[in-house]
Amino acid sequence: MAKRPYSQYQKNAISQYYNNLDTIMLQKLSELVTELYLAETPAKKDRLWQRAHKAMKNLKIPPKIIEHIIAKKDAEILAKNLKDWLAKSHK
Repeated sequence: MAKRPYSQYQKNAISQYYNNLDTIMLQKLSELVTELYLAETPAKKDRLWQRAHKAMKNLKIPPKIIEHIIAKKDAEILAKNLKDWLAKSHK
């Protein structure tokens, strides 16, 4: 099956997505913080922490910071770091 080339509209949409990937990942991470605060079961929290870990890796957060946050598994620590990352992204 031959691949069809993308239309100009599709190319622009793909380009915009990758240009805004950091903003998208920060938004997903902020949603995860909310979900972590509300999660009731340990299994749910574990799944959310796995997603948070992946999001931080996609944001290219230094591994030492990621390790610290994941080791503590404290949503408040993640929220404080996220606040700093959001402030840096808006500059």
